[in-house]
Amino acid sequence: MKKMIMAVVPRDQAEQVLTALVAKGYTATVCDSRGGIMRQAQHIFFVAVPEMETEHVLSIIRENCRPEPPRQPLAGDQTEIDEIRTAIFTWDLEKMALV
Repeated sequence: MKKMIMAVVPRDQAEQVLTALVAKGYTATVCDSRGGIMRQAQHIFFVAVPEMETEHVLSIIRENCRPEPPRQPLAGDQTEIDEIRTAIFTWDLEKMALV
């Protein structure tokens, strides 16, 4: 079975992630995103891989998306989401067709 990996990646790290994936023989569809879970402009990567390669692709993404250094809260109210740089989702891909 194949898995679909969706990674919401910071715009400033997207090129590095894509270069690393391609260097390891993977392809990705990349879309622009604004707002949503990370509340800022991001790139969304979609990567379809055999189930046994899922952890390898996840490690490539993690290695190329470093967390942002902690910031000083401006109004004394910093949320945990400020420190998150990447959100990754995976799910089973039952069918895949090119039409």
